[in-house]
Amino acid sequence: MIEKVTIYDIAKKLDITAATVSRALNNNPKISPATRQLVLDTAAKMNYKQNKLAQALRSGKSNNVGVIVPRIDSNFFASVIRGIEEELHPEGYHVIICQTHEDEKREIENINTLLNAQVDGILMSISNVSSENEHVIKRVLSEKVPLVFFDRKMNVDGVSSVTINDFEGGYLATKHLIEEGCTKIAHLAGDQSLEIYQNRYKGYKQALVDHNIPFKEEYVLRTKSNVDAGINAAKTLLLQETPPDAIFSSSDFAGLGAIQELKEQGMDIPRDFCVVGFGNEPFTKFMELSISSVDQSPMEMGKMAAKVFLEQINNNDNLKIEKKVVLVPELLTRKSSNRKNT
Repeated sequence: MIEKVTIYDIAKKLDITAATVSRALNNNPKISPATRQLVLDTAAKMNYKQNKLAQALRSGKSNNVGVIVPRIDSNFFASVIRGIEEELHPEGYHVIICQTHEDEKREIENINTLLNAQVDGILMSISNVSSENEHVIKRVLSEKVPLVFFDRKMNVDGVSSVTINDFEGGYLATKHLIEEGCTKIAHLAGDQSLEIYQNRYKGYKQALVDHNIPFKEEYVLRTKSNVDAGINAAKTLLLQETPPDAIFSSSDFAGLGAIQELKEQGMDIPRDFCVVGFGNEPFTKFMELSISSVDQSPMEMGKMAAKVFLEQINNNDNLKIEKKVVLVPELLTRKSSNRKNT
């Protein structure tokens, strides 16, 4: 086994103190440029590797930021992560990505692992089942590690968040369907334990009220955000005594599944049935029957979450900064709901 080179080995090689080597490696201004360069050259020749964790413990800064998402195989979260990295990399930060897979225990493990790794901050979108993890959130706050929620959030005093106006997104989608002549609009409501889906549902209901369209509880189905859930939801809706003539889905994936089932049962979309999704996933615009969807601006969300973190960590007065950034959604209308253009 090859022993690791230490600062004491470099000091012995150059006949200087270990403290001088340490200062030179950490760019201390007390060390002359010539001595610093000599130490760096010798360290490189001896294949010296700095212990990043020990360095972080000494300096109080690791230049690592943890990002926790439900899953990375989603265009939305992948785009958010890209936005975060594009904002943080020029500032010298590296991003450590963790997935929860919608598992609360895994989420708690991720947070504890990141804290133990001395990250400088945590940016996270909570899992579907974050009901008992307040104690680990309190640990983040007690250790004074900046925490920023994005997309999915918990309402915690002192914690910043970057979200989209989900209420407005739900309202815009439903209003569009009404303007296209739909009067029996169903809603695939998602997991109502999460605030984002609650707000999309509220926006849907308010649009119905504002346009004097009766709200029907049987038209609202709680569904998961996947294709199979959309297929099953469409089957259920079409079996009703008075089937709907449109669907606003809180998820593009569920919306896609609904469209597949509607077409399977001979529905002409959008002439017989209109569908609007949420998320603006890439497949929505590339399909032959393109799907109308509410865009969540994930790149902008990621960049903004990173900016909020930077503002917190660069606050020299060490004052608590809490920001609630709410982005404006955009409805992108396509073939699946443009009934008037057919």
